[in-house]
Amino acid sequence: MPDGRMENHSVLEADRISKSFGAIPVLFSVNMQIRSGEVHALIGENGAGKSTLMKILSGFHNPTSGSIRFQGAEISLPANGEAEEMGIVLIHQELNLAEQMTVEENVFLGREISRNGILKRDEMRQTVQRYLDEVGLNIAPTARISDLSIAEKQMVEIVKAISRDACVLIMDEPTAVLTQAETELFFRQVRRLKATGVAIVFVSHKLSEVKEIADRITILRDGQWIATKPAAALTPDAMAQMMVGRELSDLYPPLKEADVDADRVLRVKNLCCDGVRDVSFDLRKGEVLGFSGLIGAGRTAVFEAICGLTHIESGQILVDGKETRFASVAAARDAGIAYLTKDRKAKGLLLSKQMRLNLTLLSLPKFIRRLGIVVAAEEAALERAIRRFDIRALDHKTKVGDLSGGNQQKLLLAKVMESEPRIVIIDEPTRGIDVGTKQQIYHFIAALAAEGVSVVVISSEMPEIIGISHRVVVMREGQIMGVLTGDDINENEIVRYAAGLKQEATI
Repeated sequence: MPDGRMENHSVLEADRISKSFGAIPVLFSVNMQIRSGEVHALIGENGAGKSTLMKILSGFHNPTSGSIRFQGAEISLPANGEAEEMGIVLIHQELNLAEQMTVEENVFLGREISRNGILKRDEMRQTVQRYLDEVGLNIAPTARISDLSIAEKQMVEIVKAISRDACVLIMDEPTAVLTQAETELFFRQVRRLKATGVAIVFVSHKLSEVKEIADRITILRDGQWIATKPAAALTPDAMAQMMVGRELSDLYPPLKEADVDADRVLRVKNLCCDGVRDVSFDLRKGEVLGFSGLIGAGRTAVFEAICGLTHIESGQILVDGKETRFASVAAARDAGIAYLTKDRKAKGLLLSKQMRLNLTLLSLPKFIRRLGIVVAAEEAALERAIRRFDIRALDHKTKVGDLSGGNQQKLLLAKVMESEPRIVIIDEPTRGIDVGTKQQIYHFIAALAAEGVSVVVISSEMPEIIGISHRVVVMREGQIMGVLTGDDINENEIVRYAAGLKQEATI
């Protein structure tokens, strides 16, 4: 097994690392050994301390106590990412690329090759082309970053790391927004780097991917080291149990049976918008309606059009039997419809602001009095949200960008629910969050439906759609292929519709 390769020597080690922010401890005497030519996965719930440990091992944070060894010698890593010059490279979850610059300009940014003040562009271009060939990325060094796919941008980050002669490559949630095909391509390059002796740390919530790519796995829980084991010795279920410290057999809550005679709160007839043609469906009170399909099937486009985010070409939208069209998200909100975007960082939350401002932004009118915003009412709402959604933060003044992904997602849910909607549309509800937080969100969705709220869940995770939906709409290439109920909500049926192998005659 890969774990048994004794020739793989230790490159970077955390020895009894502890870290506190002020009076609040977040890591407790954690050990981790990173070896050359190995993929070492780091897993744990949101808030377990993964990102803090990775920032310590790459020089972005200093430990409160403990030591770091690099190539066998105890060392104090230089701050602010300067450890890259030593070959320790951290690829953040939010890609650090200049969008309007080219690939070669990004790779050499801040360390351009020049002579007598004149850039040696040909030499830089040839060097970048060699790196692109090494990782099998078929793009030009002159390509603009903004024109690349997410997967290609991720690979450019790896090229940047290679160009710095990385001996340790730390990747935080690198596949969070990749399709399955893109992930497979990405993993091929990871294995290629591993074969050259690079030590790779892979931080992810996707336990099936961890099982596939990792040689060893370290589990953190509540800032403490739980175990380091060969990947071959752990199933995804075993990983999940060690992460959360409890059984997860009740990951999906029991759904109250849907009332087939319940009122239709939303009806969509022959909707046409960008990339979508003749989409028709209805949503009943107290129902969880799942939308499944391959990436690009048009699911998000349908609901962005319904909520006033994009233009509708033709078709009807009826809310409580009354035809309407929304010119904005605020208009949809006033009608009792709330949309939770799948891109919480770019579109859902203001990362540089505190939690209170983010929570009340969508529902701000209810906090405004004649003399302005009532901050005390906002604070009270935040207290309720923290309790209701189990949002974990150092304090109320914490910037949202400093929250873990799961806590950001729970805050986004709280923000949407603060507007007291009757219809909630949740796009990719658990993207990039841990299994424990997934369980919390699934139970919350079921509770909403039981209270009579109507919920639409758009998800690329098939087990999620199957586990929480009363009915499932399957889309392909901008059209609805079928609507599944009861025992037909299973992986085989969904795949057949999504792949175009089956289509209902009348939807």
